[in-house]
Amino acid sequence: MVCNRTIDNLKLPFIGLAIMLVALASVACTSDPETVEVIKEVEVIKEVEVIKEVEVIKEVPVESHASDHHDVDAKPLVIYSGRSESLVGPLIEDFSELTGIEVQVNYAKTGPLAATLLEEGEKTPADIFFAQDPGGLGAVDALLTELPDDVLNAVPEWARDPESRWVGTSGRARVIVYNTDELTEADLPDSIEDFVKPEWKGRIGWPPTNSSLHAMITGMRQEWGEDRTRAWLEGIVANEPKVYEKNTPTVKAAGAGEISVGFVNHYYLHRFIAEEGESFAARNYYTRAADPGSVVLVAGAGMLDASDNKDAAAQFIKFLLSASGQQFFAAKTYEFPLNDNAKPNNLLPAIGDITKPSIDLGDLTDLQGTQDLLREVGALP
Repeated sequence: MVCNRTIDNLKLPFIGLAIMLVALASVACTSDPETVEVIKEVEVIKEVEVIKEVEVIKEVPVESHASDHHDVDAKPLVIYSGRSESLVGPLIEDFSELTGIEVQVNYAKTGPLAATLLEEGEKTPADIFFAQDPGGLGAVDALLTELPDDVLNAVPEWARDPESRWVGTSGRARVIVYNTDELTEADLPDSIEDFVKPEWKGRIGWPPTNSSLHAMITGMRQEWGEDRTRAWLEGIVANEPKVYEKNTPTVKAAGAGEISVGFVNHYYLHRFIAEEGESFAARNYYTRAADPGSVVLVAGAGMLDASDNKDAAAQFIKFLLSASGQQFFAAKTYEFPLNDNAKPNNLLPAIGDITKPSIDLGDLTDLQGTQDLLREVGALP
């Protein structure tokens, strides 16, 4: 029963508060509101703790066909996922459990999966491409089919493809992670452009092979133009940044004081704080200038035009965009939900308060041009 399971999941240490939640859950059982509404009512405790504990996916009713009977002889839904199994595997399992649809997932990095789709063309077995960034989706947009309006309209216009071929599923902001033993936000420049100054020499960390960094630089080329972007990259390289394989070790290095600042996605920091506590000596800085350093990218999904399982594919995308699917991203991956019916994680700023640049995510397709530029300036071999 939903109400009992919700109470079990909250795991509150105070008996008085537990009694209050039991009373709230009793009311919930009679009027059958969504579990998210229960979360909203309990203001006595820290909201973020509620978000972290509630297993929202199994508690909030699925808005699209969760109770439909699925034909056991139907084809499995095939997903090519550029998002890792550790992040989205539980969400996909919940979709399969709630709908009865068998799901087969090919997990890999977004770039290689996009290349595979281009090679397979119309013969691809994939029904869904679940990508880490809009660049990967844009690279295969010719293979994607137009999504229905009810899917597209579930998210803000800025978070979907202008040609309606893919839709964002969660927001992922670019930030500057900084070491708090050395710096405060007041010490950091307004714009990412200023990190080319000599005082930052030897103090920067970045993962130059990371696809989200490539997406940011692709947006930089769109916003600033080729010459200004090249000058910025040359300035960063001249400042001898420490190179890391990906975002996680970059954030770890900031917390350890190996670097003063790093260029990463916002949510990696919150995983470290969740594991190591508030004493972890790094925090995120969202640049004050509306430049590419504060762009909010999206993970997203598109439906393959060659798919002969489009009904199930549409159900999956709707599930990702439902209040329950969006709550998963807020609670479990510390990302920004794009559906207003989901409760944002209180550890994050309001997405509307971030000084985002006016970059069209649908134009972040020339990742090859960005990689070529990184090689030209010596950031990639």
